[in-house]
This record gives sequence, C-alpha cells and structure tokens, in this order.
Amino acid sequence: MRAKKASGRPVYVADGSRTPFLKATGKPGPFSASDLAVAAGRPLLLRQSFSPDQLDEVILGCIGPGPDEANIGRLVALRLGCGDRVPAWTVQRNCASGMQALDSAALEISSGRANLVLAGGTEAMSHHPVLLNEQMVGWLADWSRARGFTARGRQLAALRPQHFQLIIALLRGLSDPLVGLNMGQTAEKLAWRFGIEREAMDRFALRSHDLLAQAQDQGRLGEIEPIFDVTGELYE
Repeated sequence: MRAKKASGRPVYVADGSRTPFLKATGKPGPFSASDLAVAAGRPLLLRQSFSPDQLDEVILGCIGPGPDEANIGRLVALRLGCGDRVPAWTVQRNCASGMQALDSAALEISSGRANLVLAGGTEAMSHHPVLLNEQMVGWLADWSRARGFTARGRQLAALRPQHFQLIIALLRGLSDPLVGLNMGQTAEKLAWRFGIEREAMDRFALRSHDLLAQAQDQGRLGEIEPIFDVTGELYE
C-alpha cells in the first residue's frame, strides 16, 4: 500500500495543555468531561494573543459525554467564551477520539477551510451512566400506561429480580459487540498471539512509570493545568 503524499497548506501545533489524571474511587468523580476540557482550555486560551471568539472552529473528541453534554464540543466552546458564531463539533473514535479531533483540525486547516482551530479530547469515565436493562425499560413503559389501582397492582406484581439487574455502561462500552470480548480479554489474546511474556510487559510498564517520574522531577510537564473542585480541593 503506497503512502499518500501530503497536500495543502502546512499545519502547526501552536500550544497545548491538559489536566492531571485522577484516580477512580468507585464513585463519580468531581469533574464531568466538559469540566475537564474547560479546565484545560481556559488557561490555554488566556495565554494566546487572540480572543476565543476569533477561533474558526472547536473540535473535541469524547466517547462518553454525559446526558447533559450532548455535542460536548459545542458546550465546551460556549463555556470557553467562543460565542455562538464559532462552529464546534464532536468526534468519536473510541480510544483515538482525541487524536481524531487533532486530525480533523489539521484537515480543516490544510484544506483552507479554517486557519485557527482548538482541538483535543476529554473523558470522565467515572461519570459513565448505570443503565436499566430492557426488561425494566419495558416494565416502566407498561407502568406508565397502567391506569387505576388494580392495573398498577397487577403491574407491581409482575416485577422480578431480573428487572433490577443494572448495566454498567463503561463495562459494556469496553466490550466489542461483534466478538463479545472486552479490552482486557483482547489484550490477553494479543499477548498470546505475538508471544509477549508477562515479564516483558512489566518491564515496559515500569519504564513508563520511571520516565513519568523523571519528567515530573525535571519539570517537563508544564502543560498540566492544576484544577480545583467545588470544595476547593486541588488536583495537580
């Protein structure tokens, strides 16, 4: 397969920032996905020579925006002060959603459709919802149609334990619907297929953590923006 030659105008990454990674504690974290994007985008824009409403576009990658964050790219653009005249949209490509946003921004610039684009990715996985199963959804539909004490009593009598089996959206989303394997199972199959031993994986993981520690000690992670939650707790 031949590689396609790049065409169009040159594209430059002018600046960047991100929030710190937070540990999952089993409960929804203090920040939604749009909160994290705004926390990274606001200081980034403040140090630029242009105002947010001078952007040509905002493109944001996110696989799991919350129910109050439909078209999260648009929501974040408005919260950053871009105004209602700056187009903003959302892309989704599973774990590569943020990279897809950058790629889409580069294509917009190289083609001449835009000159200045804010692009990135955001995710707050602890905020992925817990869902009702289809049996419970069907029961609720029947309940809403039931009229009178007798009909509702009959509907209540139809409740069974399986109605209360909840669906963890994050676990469902991390499973492939075609082959039925989750990401961990897929990793096991890849390790077996390519002969990657546990010791080699542990060495790779340890080296990654060592490099991160060195970068922190040497002050090379200046792109990380400290953030505060509503209680005033600092995350950095």
